[in-house]
Amino acid sequence: MRIYLPGTWPMLSRLVSTGRFDPIGGTAFALTPRLREAYTTGDDEELEYAALSEAARASLRLLGVEFGLGEDGTPARRVVVAADVDHVTLRPDLDDGAVRLTGPVPLEAIASVHVDTEEAEHAVRQAAGAVDAADLGDMDAEFLVGEAEDHELAWYSPSEVAFLVELG
Repeated sequence: MRIYLPGTWPMLSRLVSTGRFDPIGGTAFALTPRLREAYTTGDDEELEYAALSEAARASLRLLGVEFGLGEDGTPARRVVVAADVDHVTLRPDLDDGAVRLTGPVPLEAIASVHVDTEEAEHAVRQAAGAVDAADLGDMDAEFLVGEAEDHELAWYSPSEVAFLVELG
């Protein structure tokens, strides 16, 4: 199953140094039956994009925590790691596409990495501070999150991640 793991730049750096991605709380997103039911139209590719988008929003939440802890040096870029794994558990208590993993994802299972470009950093930093309020229905906060989500994530092969992290 293709899964989408939300992350941050420090998590991407750890992937490079350890050869594995450690998802926070084992949380990832995928094309689950609930996600499929939530959309009345759309082929598998469009629904996979919806799962990736849920992971990108979760990445904003992770960034909000890092910035709240004073990690202002963290690049304000959403990170989503796409991987192929055999076993996940559905998480009906979270978003429609949420799943849980039982452990880290080895580099060999990673299909691609999706990261914001430098041009998105201002919008992403603003959105990371507003995502919780947006989740609670604040329209001004939702606007800020939408500004970040208007930026498309750049695609990288797993073989390019070390170079990407080095360039920072």
